[in-house]
Amino acid sequence: GHPICEETRVKLTVYDLKNPSSETVRRITSRSTRVKGRNILGYTTFSVGDLLKSKEQQLTLSLRTSDGTSTVGAVVVTRLKMGEMEDGEADHIAADVQGQKCTLLCESVHGTTTFCLPPVFENPVCKVYRFQTVDNDWMTVREQMTECTLSFSIPRQLLALYVQEDMGSIEELKNLGELSPHWDNLRKEVIAHYGQVISSYQETLGELTKLTGPSFKPSCCKGQKYLEFVPINLHTQRMHVTCPRKADAFYDVITVGAPAAHFQGFKNGGLQRLLSRYETEKKNTAYQCIYFSPGDTSKAREVLANIGQLQPLILVLADRLLEAAQHGCLDPLKEALQTLSDKTEQFVHALKDELVKTALLALHAARPGYVSRRGPAVCNNAAGGAGAETPPRQDSPMQPQAQDSIPHRSEYDEEEWDRVWANVAKSLNCIIAMVDRLQDHSENNNVGAPDPVQPTAPPREWQEKLYPLVITLKDCVAEVVDHATKSMAFVLLQEAACSIPQGLLLKQRRDVVFSQALAALTCGFVMKLYAGLEDKGFLQQLHTVGLVAQFESLLSTYSEEIGMLEDMEVGISDLQRVTFRITEAESQDPAHLQPVVSGRRDHYTVEVPLPHETFEALPDEIREGKPLQVYPVLFNVGINEQQTIAERFGDISLQERINQKNFEILDGYYKSLSLPCSQTQTDLKELLETLGQNVVTKKRKNVEILWLAGTICRRLNGIRFTSCKSAKDRTSMSVTLEQCALLRDEHHLNKDYFIRALDCMRREGCRIENVQKNIRCRKYAFNMLQLMAFPKCYRPPEGTYGRVDS
Repeated sequence: GHPICEETRVKLTVYDLKNPSSETVRRITSRSTRVKGRNILGYTTFSVGDLLKSKEQQLTLSLRTSDGTSTVGAVVVTRLKMGEMEDGEADHIAADVQGQKCTLLCESVHGTTTFCLPPVFENPVCKVYRFQTVDNDWMTVREQMTECTLSFSIPRQLLALYVQEDMGSIEELKNLGELSPHWDNLRKEVIAHYGQVISSYQETLGELTKLTGPSFKPSCCKGQKYLEFVPINLHTQRMHVTCPRKADAFYDVITVGAPAAHFQGFKNGGLQRLLSRYETEKKNTAYQCIYFSPGDTSKAREVLANIGQLQPLILVLADRLLEAAQHGCLDPLKEALQTLSDKTEQFVHALKDELVKTALLALHAARPGYVSRRGPAVCNNAAGGAGAETPPRQDSPMQPQAQDSIPHRSEYDEEEWDRVWANVAKSLNCIIAMVDRLQDHSENNNVGAPDPVQPTAPPREWQEKLYPLVITLKDCVAEVVDHATKSMAFVLLQEAACSIPQGLLLKQRRDVVFSQALAALTCGFVMKLYAGLEDKGFLQQLHTVGLVAQFESLLSTYSEEIGMLEDMEVGISDLQRVTFRITEAESQDPAHLQPVVSGRRDHYTVEVPLPHETFEALPDEIREGKPLQVYPVLFNVGINEQQTIAERFGDISLQERINQKNFEILDGYYKSLSLPCSQTQTDLKELLETLGQNVVTKKRKNVEILWLAGTICRRLNGIRFTSCKSAKDRTSMSVTLEQCALLRDEHHLNKDYFIRALDCMRREGCRIENVQKNIRCRKYAFNMLQLMAFPKCYRPPEGTYGRVDS
């Protein structure tokens, strides 16, 4: 931003604005440009130094006409005090223009701000207002909107992880070894498709890496291919309220365009419909001849994830055991052994699965030259074609003749797998027995020693005896990994073979939508975390049950926006696969305070680094790296003219199903909280009951669902998101309405000021600046006919909307 100093000159322009009740309201703003539809009464200028040095820090200035020829009145400018106001101070916060009183609106488009920004937020826009309360005091309201660097950094990280994961899948398929011609051809086809995806993702990543400029994607770029992983118009918005005789309060919301695949389009619907249709078609065709079910493929991914996590850990722990032996101290040795035993048992348990054994049998059947006792089965399969060899499955409900292809026991040793993983347990038991012997021997040699608790022995002797046993354990683990990895890769080969091309295209669409959703979620999590660092109750809630992330959507269930909502539903639901961890940053350098994403498509972890002093003040559980859960919920109510058509002539079942399903998730989260009996708990319970009634009530444009869900989310310390197609127009109406409702309900905004405050925020606040940033025009993209279909409280003031290219 640009710092304000004593030499900074401020130009005040006074406009004549008309509110809906037609009474003239005049406000002062610091913007000097003439805006169409507003009558400029006059202007004046002053320096910040003049104001600070003046008596009582107050200036009385003459207003001159735009041509500077004549005086039209005077204006009193007072330094805006950010603390509490005493009674009577309100008179100094008013301007007198030709005898009319009005509230003062201060604007600092890229100025210094009172909010401390985490390093991922930049380019703040700040507005300050004064509004009257019911008891004739004045409250100060500051709005601040920022961009978020995570708009681009999260998609870049995810693209790199997608590429890494798909390259790993290619390696796993290549490592399967020789396969029969049928399976080898399928493998080549799948590898070729993975290669195309990797090439496309690398190209997109290269383009994103070159980008410079703003940290947000404007709404007019929503259809650009290289930006399809980037969320649309992602911004944070905070309202900070200072009232006399009341503690300061602030309210945050993240605004973002609905996570959706705009570049790919919505001709055939969005993810929810496409995935449902795809699964149905698969059951009816391809899976009649395919050996493994969708549940099996999920299990295969889980097994591979466990292997990837546990094998390196076991190797590290085995080396740690040898290090402890080298030092010749018993307690560290026993501690290292216990940790190694726990992880090895976890490893054996994760892989001791019938699916691995069955898949090894199927892989054996897919080797070149394999002939079953009763000859190959023949089937017609879209993925494999006529004459495909059907892998065996004894319990396959869809393909009884698959029984014919089960190898005879003499042809394949089914007990081999049992022996392989049992060898891991045996080798671990040998290590345990050896440590016990070393302990007995050491204790016998140290009888009568001054400190029998820490007997020692020649380090080389301990290490020499344990070393071959540790090598055997490592070899046994490697053999298990080799068998399990190949068998699970074969399961996934069949899944991928079935999925060409439609399933893998859907995976790409899902990648795009998830990337946008994760960028928004991480932005919201960081903002919420920094805001709650000194709130012990919030931090306890964070590590014991996790946080609600409540997405409010204003999309209509008509035409293209149905597809957007179907994409958004899946994208938000997929956020359940994400956990957060708080880490200690290497330094206070902003580069070291950026969130880092790791993992695979079935589960991602986002690490959020904090500076040393901040990190040290956190609860032990968080500092120790406990995974922090997030519960995403989505509520949608369409409000525009397209929703009118959907309600009268179309179908709103998608909206109804989403709201009912997500109410159940929200209600379940509330019940998992062990809240003390209090008025807050009673209020929350009543709010949830009312929300539950509303989601099953047939009522057109029932925006009360959104108001209730938003209120519940704030009471639950949740993260609030508001979305529409571009997070620019309908979103701005919702955010400003919510802010004024909070001022009315929580801070006693005078009811006579409610509409005035609402219009003021919509006309002069951060949201019209958001519109300007997106389309270089200060007009919401509505027309009069559209607005007639909007609920009244979502309509902007006259002169702020019009036909624009958005």
